[in-house]
Amino acid sequence: MRRLLILIIALAITLSGCRNTGSSEIIIFHAGSLSVPFKQMADEYEKRNPGIKVLLESAGSLVCARKITELKKPCDIIASADYFVIDELIIPEYSAWSIRFATNAMVLAFNDKSKHYQEITSDNWHEILSSADVIYARSDPNSDPCGYRTALTLKLAGKYYGEDRLAEKLLSKDRNFIRPKEVDLVALLESNAVDYIFNYKSVAIQHNLKYLELPPEINLSDPALNNIYQTVSFEVTGSSAESKMIITGEYINYSLTVLDNSPNKPGAVDFVAFLLSDEGMDFFRRNGQDPIIPFTTGQPEFLPEQLGNILKQSELNN
Repeated sequence: MRRLLILIIALAITLSGCRNTGSSEIIIFHAGSLSVPFKQMADEYEKRNPGIKVLLESAGSLVCARKITELKKPCDIIASADYFVIDELIIPEYSAWSIRFATNAMVLAFNDKSKHYQEITSDNWHEILSSADVIYARSDPNSDPCGYRTALTLKLAGKYYGEDRLAEKLLSKDRNFIRPKEVDLVALLESNAVDYIFNYKSVAIQHNLKYLELPPEINLSDPALNNIYQTVSFEVTGSSAESKMIITGEYINYSLTVLDNSPNKPGAVDFVAFLLSDEGMDFFRRNGQDPIIPFTTGQPEFLPEQLGNILKQSELNN
């Protein structure tokens, strides 16, 4: 009886010690446009790691950052639709590094009830959006990179089509259909509340939406055209409601980081390693989003060893 009691006490101490060595949760704040691939990836990761729960919280990337910088909410990983958000608002105070891992393209999505959809082309879409009988929606540039990328796309379109006031005209139109993040726009289109939405190509594909491909000179998809994209800029709210920052045009690149005060840093790093694996990148490919291969970082000396090795390997393979 005494031996049994000793065994029970020893087991209790052991189990208590296990519980205290780390969290069974991985908390991820992520851009709305990452919702589908991240959900699929989280489900697969949980299958492979019984007892681990991946908690996903979707918002505009700027909102995700402010949850960390202003609200001080616990978080392990932040994944942004724009590397600039992490590099400007999270580094160096909350993390020392970020990794760029995927790209995208701006498109104009619609359905078969959208006005003039049968005649819209890459040459006349801006004229159709300007029509009084057409309603279009976009996301909030102060909350969501897709929102300020819409503004940048419109500014680039003004240059491309030779219409100086195009961005000013379209940005002042249909302002009551601005929503916090890009995935919120899908419901507006599906309910026929609007005719068109500016969104990412991946979101249009994931939701089986019809979409118009925009010229590469304005859709922010090609790093080789950065010299063109960088000719436009847009002012948005910064790390607080009172601050402002200037966003300069650049090709779309998503990034992520593990926070310094991550409640479950080993688990978070391991999840990022899974995301950066060939299998992890397949989740993005299947959802209409191209990986950035090789992965890039501006802070290689601060990467966790496991992730640094992955980046080195991606460089060797490409």
